[in-house]
Amino acid sequence: MANGQDVFQAQAAVQDEFMSRENVVGVAVGFKEDKTATQGEVSVVVLVEQKKPLAALSARDVIPPNVDGVRTDVYEVGYLRAFATPRDRFRPTIPSGVSIGHYKITAGTLGTIVTDRISGEKLILSNNHVLANSNSAEIGDPILQPGPTDGGQNPADTVARLERFVRIRFPGDDDPGPLPPTPPGEGGCLLALVNLLNALSGLLGQEKQVAVVPKEQAQENPKVQAVDNMVDAAVAKPLDPNMFTGEIRNIGMVSGTKPAALGMGVRKSGRTTDFTTGTVTLVNATVNISYGSQSARFVNQVITTAMSQGGDSGSLIVDGTENKAVGLLFAGSTQATIFNPIDLVLNELQIDI
Repeated sequence: MANGQDVFQAQAAVQDEFMSRENVVGVAVGFKEDKTATQGEVSVVVLVEQKKPLAALSARDVIPPNVDGVRTDVYEVGYLRAFATPRDRFRPTIPSGVSIGHYKITAGTLGTIVTDRISGEKLILSNNHVLANSNSAEIGDPILQPGPTDGGQNPADTVARLERFVRIRFPGDDDPGPLPPTPPGEGGCLLALVNLLNALSGLLGQEKQVAVVPKEQAQENPKVQAVDNMVDAAVAKPLDPNMFTGEIRNIGMVSGTKPAALGMGVRKSGRTTDFTTGTVTLVNATVNISYGSQSARFVNQVITTAMSQGGDSGSLIVDGTENKAVGLLFAGSTQATIFNPIDLVLNELQIDI
């Protein structure tokens, strides 16, 4: 078995030549992993994007079993790339799961690319409060990537225009008017306060509630009847559909949908916390969500363990075991994340994934 100095010398001798070979992305020193290796045997390790059978390689690209008396090994490491933050400006192509927003908010998350059921056009999916500024936007308003708080400028970073949105209805609203712009904050998203009407704290087995809507807000007009909402959702039309890959960062392409179920593992990629996972803890929830000075009641919602922060609103919730959409994240607290069931979102907006 070669000593440490021999291995480093062998690596130096072949590194440049190996790096010029097809599929090779690196050369290093490490333990040999196959069954023929003695315990702790150090080898020259060749890093490849994908291991291939010998029949698929040219004679030049085959890695020899040893170099200067030192054995070699091959590790598959995939495509190596610099990690970007989801708050960056992505050009020339834009994945999902990154910063985006109406030009008058701070920032939210681009959920995914969807298809208009009527026109067949590609659209961007996120929340009403991300793309439509909580009802106060006009159709055709600029949508920026990244969102304004992450450096997005109008018109330089305009990548889409608001197409349509489902209005958020507040107590006493038959035809709700526009709301004031989203208040600034970390990520600019509504990391909503939640008053769970179904004794959420007991169901979670916790002494503390997830959150509580301020008492003065809840009691300011006790005679006003709450109005039920089902989704906080909107779509925008890309200026150039080819700019958007449709692939969600750290998840990949999503196709089809799946209903949420108690105990289901889920994933998301968002502007603030990037890739996170959680578990569905509650279904069919009725919750009051705070939107600045007003609160709105949502029904038929799904609640998971904490997996988001402000700015993650708009993230697509994906099943933990297969790339099927489960919901659209729109609210939460330090103890829970809340999302709209995805089929409600698709039907309300007349879109498909």
